[in-house]
This record gives sequence, C-alpha cells and structure tokens, in this order.
Amino acid sequence: MFEETTYPYHQIIITTVLTRRAFAAGIAPAIITRGQSTRRPNLLFLMADDHAAYVMGCDGNRQALTPNLDQLASEGVRFAAHYCNSPVCTPSRQSLLTGQMPHSAGVTVLSTPLAADKPTLARQLRTVGYQTAVFGKMHFNRAAVPGLHGFDLVATEDVIQREWQRTVHPAPLPEGTRTKQLPWRPFQTPAREWLNAAKLPFPRHDAEMKGTFIVNQAIQYLEENANRQFACWVSLMEPHSPFDFPVEDAGVMDPRSFVVPAVGPRDGGQIPLIFRDLSAEEKQGIAAAYYTSAHFLDRNMGRVLKKLKELRLDENTLVVYTADHGYDLGQHGRFEKHCGYDPALRVPLILRHPGRIRPRVVKELTEHLDLGPTLLEHLDAPPLSVQHGQSLYKGRKLIVSEYLENEEVFVRTVRWKMIYGSGRRARTDGYVTDNPTPGRSTRLFDLASDPGEFQDVARADPKQAEALKKAALQRFRETHPEAADEPSQAGLDDLLDFYLTPRDAKPAPPRPA
Repeated sequence: MFEETTYPYHQIIITTVLTRRAFAAGIAPAIITRGQSTRRPNLLFLMADDHAAYVMGCDGNRQALTPNLDQLASEGVRFAAHYCNSPVCTPSRQSLLTGQMPHSAGVTVLSTPLAADKPTLARQLRTVGYQTAVFGKMHFNRAAVPGLHGFDLVATEDVIQREWQRTVHPAPLPEGTRTKQLPWRPFQTPAREWLNAAKLPFPRHDAEMKGTFIVNQAIQYLEENANRQFACWVSLMEPHSPFDFPVEDAGVMDPRSFVVPAVGPRDGGQIPLIFRDLSAEEKQGIAAAYYTSAHFLDRNMGRVLKKLKELRLDENTLVVYTADHGYDLGQHGRFEKHCGYDPALRVPLILRHPGRIRPRVVKELTEHLDLGPTLLEHLDAPPLSVQHGQSLYKGRKLIVSEYLENEEVFVRTVRWKMIYGSGRRARTDGYVTDNPTPGRSTRLFDLASDPGEFQDVARADPKQAEALKKAALQRFRETHPEAADEPSQAGLDDLLDFYLTPRDAKPAPPRPA
C-alpha cells in the first residue's frame, strides 16, 4: 500500500453564501436535512484523461457505454457546458489544482512541473483536517514524495508503474488472441498504430490492467480510512491514446457503426501532417478504440463508487467526476486535443452529494477554474490565496481557454467562438502542419448557425471578433503575473501576442533552411 427532482418540505435549506434570488432560481447547491451530521463531507475526486464530454450516454450519445457515469449524473448535478482552461494535460491539470489560469500557475506546456510551493486544493483541505491522497496520473512531472502539492499519500505515475509491474503479473491469454504491439511509441510509428486504429486490446485481462490496479489501491485506501475525513483523488489514464482496454472488451464496439466526421472547406491546411494518410476505415477504428477505452474507464469508476456505497460513505461524500480536457475524434481531421474546437475544450463535470446537491443539469457556461472555489466552499475550507474562478452555480457569459504551445487563445460565448493565434511559434508538440508559422489569424464562428465551427465569419463581423479578443485581453490583464510589464501603446493583437508567449517553454528548434 502506498504512502430534475424536488425535495420534501421538511428539509432545511442552508443559505450561508448564495442569495435568496439564487435559491428562487433553483440553482442552490446546498440542501441539508434535519439531523444530518455537521462533520465536513469527504471528497472523492474522480478524473479521466482526454475524456470528451460528448462521449457519455448522459450527454445524449447513444453509442457511448458509460452506465456508471450516467448513473452518477442522474444522482447529482451535471454541468453540460463545462470547459477546460487549456486543451493539454499538464497545464489543464495544474490550473485545476491551483485555481489559476495556466499562465499564472506557471505551467503552459506539457513538460513543466508545477512549482512545489504553489497553493493547491489539497493544501487548503489539509488546513481544515482532511487526510489527502492521490492515486494515478497527475502530470506533476516530479517524483512522488509524501506531502507533494499537499497530498499526504502520493501514488502517482512513477509509483503506480513500479508497483503495478512488481505485483501484478499477467495470466496467459487464449491462443490466437490479437493484442496491440508494445511498447507504445507515439509519433515514432504511424498514427494508425499509436492511435490503435486496429482496435486491439492491451495484452492483459481486466483484473491485471493498470487502471484496475489504480482503482484497487484507491479502494483499499477508502477501506482503511473510512472513519477519517478524507479527500481522495483517483485519476486514470483512460481514454487517452493508445486507448487501452482489456482483452474482455475486444468486441464491445463495431468500428463500422461510427461515422467519420466531415472535414470543413478550410480545414485542409491545418490538419496535422501525421493524420493526413489515415483512411476512413482507420478513422472508424480509432473512434471505436476510444469509445471502448471510455467504457473500460466507466467500469473502473463504477468500482470505486460501488465501494463508497458499500462502506456507507456515499451519503457524506462529495463526489466529483471530470477530465483534464476533451478530444477530437476526426472533427476537422484531427485525432487529438491541442486546439480550440469545442470537442477538445468541453469536458464532463458531475458533482454528487446526496441531500446537499439537487440532481439536475446546469446548461450555463462554466470553466475548470470555477471548480476549485466551489469545492472549497462546499467543504467549508478557506479559499485559495489566488483564485481566478467563481462559484459554478453563477454561470458565465463567456469562457477563456489557452494553448500557449501554439500561442493561441479561445473565447466562447453561448453563440460565438473566437480563436486567435500569433502564428509565429513553431510548435514542438508534434502536430506540425503545412505552414508551421503562418502569422496572425483571427477566426470567428457563429455557433447558432455553424455548431461544427466550419465557417469563419471574422471578416464579415469584425466588431464581434474584436470584442472577444478584448475579452481575452481582459482575462490576461486580470490574471497574468507580468501584466505590469505590458507594452505601452501597443495594438490589440500585439498585446495578445505579449501574453501568449509561453514563459515556461524551451525555445523552438530552428527551422531547416
């Protein structure tokens, strides 16, 4: 072991923070019954990697096999328009953990470790007596040591990999079983291989999978700490590529049932070169592998939730389910995140606390930044010293997300999406296009008539594009640690370019002559 329902009238509504108007509108999170314990709730924070919000049954997707997450959503509040603040693993995760925009948290590219002294949600919870633990993928980019980022018990990637290999040994597979080739070598082999277009299982049974091992460690922790006040993070790699799933799930999805998304009239030049030679059948296979991996993820999340209930901890535990970012499965010709299209930015978010959170669906725009303040308030813990979010229940007029590896910023309202890029940085993430440094670009999409984000109307509606760029600039000015050094007398695009420079990135390699 490693270090939309109504309630009876007899229930009492606690209005400690929200206004009467908020309660009248039916958005209040806290509903506490008489006689309920005053002990702070436990926290079970469940997290996936690359799980797009649209790949869930509760989101209306009939192809998605996610019964456990669907059940969780039916018992809690699902935020249907929830967006990450960066469509890449490390920046998004550390932004979420610190409650700061990625550029303020100091993590904007994949390899950057979060500074050891940054305030985090785990540290805040420790100050009010929580035992904190984390199991699985967190992208800390540091060796696991007790106390790291406020976690008493740290079983992250390095610990998990070592202990999984040491203690879990695969049983022989049935003769003739086809499995994927190991090791996984992204960008070193053709995309059809590292994206598992053949929809091949990992060469292990369900009980021997790393995801199942992580879940079993978390379950043991719950059993051993059932009488303590705990905050436990459980973070799985699925459904991140190579879309792992056990041999038992090999026949779950039929690739032929998936429709390859249409590519827009202006998508050609921006499709990364590595995806250009994928056939329609291979694209179907990739989607089927992803959906199968999401099904495996759902089963493991269900195991944790089942144990929580068996231990009779579910009534006094706030359960959170979310993902670091979404994923494109052929939209705009891409099989990745790393961009500003909605499939890559919109993520699942479900909160459940029986008797205190009214089951429903919230359709207002929300951001990952808003999760931290909401959790700390719900758990009666002090706010973070730097806090860029707000209560999830307030909703937002717009969301702002950034991908500084490619010096891009994205602003979305209910109707509009703006994508601005400096076009001057040769990205080092492997997703190279025909023209790595195309220069500045502003794209605007009217989502009311163009939900697929195909028709750029920036030239037809320059005032709307400018308004959203100004909204991005305002967010940077309010949150960037170098805002005081902003160049004077600079134009709007120059100012955005100043903020879009990734301060933690290594210089891009020189372009060949």
